[in-house]
Amino acid sequence: MSGFKEPGFADRQKAAQEARKNILNKFRSQPGPDDPAVKARQAEREALAAERANANLAREAAKAERKRLEEEVAAKAAAELLREKEKVVARQVALEAEQKIARDARYAARKKKKR
Repeated sequence: MSGFKEPGFADRQKAAQEARKNILNKFRSQPGPDDPAVKARQAEREALAAERANANLAREAAKAERKRLEEEVAAKAAAELLREKEKVVARQVALEAEQKIARDARYAARKKKKR
């Protein structure tokens, strides 16, 4: 079995030149920007981008509608809570008025007994 033969300068230079040729041929074999296949892929990408944009707009509109409905429900709940508080305050005022009338009546009865 023979040993490893180290490539010389000429061999390395030839290998580098072959690699450059292969890269150049690979680049040249790719389709250009005016190729129908490239244009078709570009049109497909643009169509997908338009679909994504439309879906995003629809999603944003639905989100805005949900937010509006939630705010409407919150406003109704706040209004109901305010009405309940007003009723409680009105009952409290009426109760205090009744208690004052009863207290004044007791006071007048005591005064009347003393005379």
